[in-house]
Amino acid sequence: MKRFLPITFAAASLMSVMAVQAQETSPRVLTIFDEVKFYDGYNGTVFDADLDDGIIRHANHLYAVRLTDEQLDWMSDDLRMCVEIGALCDNYDRIGNINLAFVPKGAESYVPEEVERIELGRFITPFMNKNKKPKSVPYEFSNDATALIFRDSHLRAEYDYYLEFELFGVPYAANQQIIGCANRNDVFKGTLRFESTGEPAPQVENHVLVPIVMKRPESKGHNLNNYSEAGTDTIGTCTKTYHFEMPKDVQDARITLITSNHGANAGGEEYVRRKHLIYVDGELELVYTPGGVSCEPYRQYNTQGNGIYGNRPQSDSFWESWSNWCPGAAIPIREVNLSGLSAGEHSVMIRVPDAEFVDQQGDFPVSMYVQGLTEGALPAGVFGLFSEADVQLRISDGMLYVEGNDNVAELEIYDAGGRLCYGTLRPAGGISLAGFGAGVYIAVATTPDGRVTFRKFSR
Repeated sequence: MKRFLPITFAAASLMSVMAVQAQETSPRVLTIFDEVKFYDGYNGTVFDADLDDGIIRHANHLYAVRLTDEQLDWMSDDLRMCVEIGALCDNYDRIGNINLAFVPKGAESYVPEEVERIELGRFITPFMNKNKKPKSVPYEFSNDATALIFRDSHLRAEYDYYLEFELFGVPYAANQQIIGCANRNDVFKGTLRFESTGEPAPQVENHVLVPIVMKRPESKGHNLNNYSEAGTDTIGTCTKTYHFEMPKDVQDARITLITSNHGANAGGEEYVRRKHLIYVDGELELVYTPGGVSCEPYRQYNTQGNGIYGNRPQSDSFWESWSNWCPGAAIPIREVNLSGLSAGEHSVMIRVPDAEFVDQQGDFPVSMYVQGLTEGALPAGVFGLFSEADVQLRISDGMLYVEGNDNVAELEIYDAGGRLCYGTLRPAGGISLAGFGAGVYIAVATTPDGRVTFRKFSR
């Protein structure tokens, strides 16, 4: 947040100019949900279901609003999705997300599991005591390519768009631990709005969207794991293949991917950082390890004592060693850039070979969709916590060089099977590739704050 000094006589002469500039840069705002209350996710009674506020309450943790044509026409080339969660009577860290459902035109309601849906953003609530400040936590997601979905003329002709706000919470601990929460079942309140500094943009004809997989909520069974038939291709391995069909050829394509690791039992997957490998049509396209960033910036929102933060600030190296995500932070959105993609059947496989799932607990919720353009290039995405490092990986004369403005904490090279072939901390100078056999490799450079850049190359 910017802080300004008190206005002096000299500064006052500039106020009229500053006022004009502020008007020019102030974003347009479209509010969809405004401090709506969420209730006990395990309670079968849907509270506030009879409110005449335009919200469909599928369950106490899943609400939906149909977007009007005027709201869809509001969308521009640049788009920021802003979420704010307010503290009520759940003082634990919970998973929440914003989804977009495609419902046949004219339907008065819908069953979420029976329509196509995609996840636009995911976040983790902090441990919050409603009696302490700050009493809310903000999240922001920025992805200009998302705007193309709202502006797709073919989708808009076939479907009504419903924005879903999903946030599963329970009040049982707060009923005992938080003053004023006895016998209450309201858990959080939530606000969702879009912001844009651009003008409304027209509908597009060249956009293609294909949902691949939508994460299951906590109460609806397993996501990716190594111990259930629904969670893995082969029991005992954390590997899952998802199939999708492109209806037409596209010049530029991108898979948008959201994953997070859960399992709070002793030795659970929340606390161990694992390498994730993403294959498209059998070829390794992305390697990443969740976490690796400091959780200290979110300490201020964790007003309820908990076993994660403790009483003292921790070093960056402490957080980098184990944190998959931070209570109070957004979950990173990742992308797999594919260039052209042909019409027909395709597959995406996710492997987390080292995942253990102690006592068969926990899972990795996975959401994916693919976007493409029949002509032109998709806009570059900006994803908050996850962004590409200002690093170039250059190959010349059998050497790999790391260049750019950012420091690199770690450099790794993987083969097409996901095997780590080379790794070093703080690489300096050129790295000889002479010992690498024929094949396809991916080099991954990671900065100290968790940003990464990739380079796929052949030998």
